[in-house]
Amino acid sequence: MRPHRDPGATRHPDRRAGGLVAAALAVVLVGSGCAALTGDTGADEVDQFLAALNRGDVTGAAELTTDPAAAEETIIASVEGMGLPAISATTSGDDGRPDRDPVTVEITWDMGAAGADDEGGENEGGADGSRDDDEAGSGPAGGDEAAGAGTRSVTTRGEVRTTEVGDQWKVQWAPTVLDTRLAEGGRLTFAEELDWDTDILDRTGEPLMQWTPVTAVTLAPDAAGSADAVASLVSGAAPTITGQTIRDGMAEAGDQPYQVVALRPADIDPIRDQLAAVPGVSLPEQGQLIRTDRDLDSPALDGLPNAWTEALQSEAGWSAQIVNPGAEPIEIGGAPAGEVDDLVSMIQISMQREAQRAVDGSGLPASIVAIQPSTGGVLAVAQNSAADRQGPVSLQGRFPPGSTFKVVTTAAALSAGVVGPDEIVPCPASVTVSGRTIPNDDDFELGPVPLETAFARSCNTTQAVISDRLEPAAMKDTAATLGLGVGFFTPGLNTYTGEVPVTEQGPGRVEAAIGQGEVLASPFGMAVMTASLANGGRMILPQLIDGMPAVANDSPEPLDPAVVDTLRRYMVQTVQSGTATAARSVPGLGGKTGTAEVGSGPAHGWFVGFTGDIAVAVLLEGADSSGPAVELAADFLGGVGQPAPLAAR
Repeated sequence: MRPHRDPGATRHPDRRAGGLVAAALAVVLVGSGCAALTGDTGADEVDQFLAALNRGDVTGAAELTTDPAAAEETIIASVEGMGLPAISATTSGDDGRPDRDPVTVEITWDMGAAGADDEGGENEGGADGSRDDDEAGSGPAGGDEAAGAGTRSVTTRGEVRTTEVGDQWKVQWAPTVLDTRLAEGGRLTFAEELDWDTDILDRTGEPLMQWTPVTAVTLAPDAAGSADAVASLVSGAAPTITGQTIRDGMAEAGDQPYQVVALRPADIDPIRDQLAAVPGVSLPEQGQLIRTDRDLDSPALDGLPNAWTEALQSEAGWSAQIVNPGAEPIEIGGAPAGEVDDLVSMIQISMQREAQRAVDGSGLPASIVAIQPSTGGVLAVAQNSAADRQGPVSLQGRFPPGSTFKVVTTAAALSAGVVGPDEIVPCPASVTVSGRTIPNDDDFELGPVPLETAFARSCNTTQAVISDRLEPAAMKDTAATLGLGVGFFTPGLNTYTGEVPVTEQGPGRVEAAIGQGEVLASPFGMAVMTASLANGGRMILPQLIDGMPAVANDSPEPLDPAVVDTLRRYMVQTVQSGTATAARSVPGLGGKTGTAEVGSGPAHGWFVGFTGDIAVAVLLEGADSSGPAVELAADFLGGVGQPAPLAAR
């Protein structure tokens, strides 16, 4: 049996005054239901004591006893230990003489149906979506009681006696009032029981995250002067932690202890004694869901712990105990946790490593997202440290997509019939449409050429001309068909795909046609767009965890298959003879390049593409051309092959 977890020990550390606990209990405690005791024997005081408990007046109940301070302390300890349950206390059996014989008291402690915790709780042991066990976090985590199914309640049986104190009857206080097995200094406790042996696997079955014993390096609130010493000692295992980051975290934690980092045994053992000697440092042991490979980093991993916790809580058990000093806990109720199958992530560790290696080779902020078109599975999400400084931009960034958006513009034009797949179109060096002059990069000019050639060579002027014939909502609707601008609720992922406006005829539409103006997208959104095209023009539903596809806020009809075939042909030609020839070595690759202007700074470089059952989007901020993005994509795709089959669940 796993050690009993006692969320009540730290859940409400500030509730030591009876008035505060009484205020909290008043919401949840139910009506009395006490049996009527009669006669001048102190029986009325027993009724009053139980009634005070039932209405949440802990202090009032304690005042009716022979030792108000001890009674209040013991009652509060048990109420907190049980997680602030609803309480119903009543006498049991025939009316008695509490001044002569003990009266049996039954107290029902109702923790409610699992999942009904109105406070939400905190995730235990780091299962909170933090990026790594070596990342900073604030404070030790407590238990989360909001989980699972079923009713959780126990009934304890205590004994009450009364005695005269002066001219008043009082309840003779002893812990046995709450339960005959409760000793001095003891209390009742409640905890959830979870299947901690559940792992998170990658798509091949390789362990990705596991519940592991760790040591939480924690600083007391008044120990900011030790920040530099702690940072120096943990720098080998957690190089991103500095004295300043610790001080910043402590400031946010206020008067609570601050967890600097949670370290694995191999990392803590060489420095344990030195850390223990630093003033204000404590080193509690705890369990935490951590990555099996500390160097494996991705914004896509951040939400996996939350999904894991939800899965465990769906089969949560529970236990209630009487915990007396120096004695084995006494079980008084509970139910075992159900077994939870390992979660299989769609991430492929080998692809994630290749993606990270590829982006780390760039000095510019770089991001790459790879998705499996046939399943919507997220295969890899990587960004380098330069991109990390902006947050999870690979999943949530908002950037103009530049010419990669021509996939949408061309699809809209082909779908509307305003241009044919083999039509000859103009590609002048520049063109003025609806008052907006649009040039090609470096003012190149092709003259009249097939639409396929204009697409492959990324003629801005061609796109400007054909966009002028579209309906206002054509590009927005076509983008949504491919998942761009659609909102997805994906278990384990927090994402943004993009925004595409409805554009009336004029400069705004011309700019939108080439992925500028008000059009925005994230690398994730562009990968969704490309994967949807590779999926036969049917919008994919992204999924990070096998069996948990996204729920979308839109259900668009798929693109016409003929339009899909035409676009795929155009994109293959882009790689073979157009603007993406640097990736020609990747077998079967189709793609589209993009250069997106952003203010007065260097333009961003984009590449989106598909080969086999992989779709990718690459963004290099400030690259000033699409060339580096094409090279990065080729570097990644050249080393990964096709997605491995999913491991059996």
